[in-house]
Amino acid sequence: MAEHNDTGRLAEQLAADWLVSKGYELLDTNYRHGYAEIDLVMKHKELLIFIEVKFRSGTGFGYAEEFVDSTKKKLLVKAADHYIYEKDWHKDIRFDIVGVYRDRSGTVNFRHFEDAFY
Repeated sequence: MAEHNDTGRLAEQLAADWLVSKGYELLDTNYRHGYAEIDLVMKHKELLIFIEVKFRSGTGFGYAEEFVDSTKKKLLVKAADHYIYEKDWHKDIRFDIVGVYRDRSGTVNFRHFEDAFY
């Protein structure tokens, strides 16, 4: 596996652990449907939440949320629709973005954008 894939998987695990520590329940990771992949599927306060995780080693080239373009959003919504149907979910949903940032000293920080799009 390429190094950027390893880094992405690590960022997803760090984000999942961080969200679990905030009371979220992890339901699925790397859910795939067609060409789309949802990094994390979690539940929190009766909401089903589809989360896109983006890793950045700094903010010099922009923040994580800026890298979720309209094409990616459409793919995520399509995969989420399939997940909802597959799991027979009838309650509310939300799409979030979690930015995982590692500074020069190796410290990891998170930025969580709730209800980022739909």
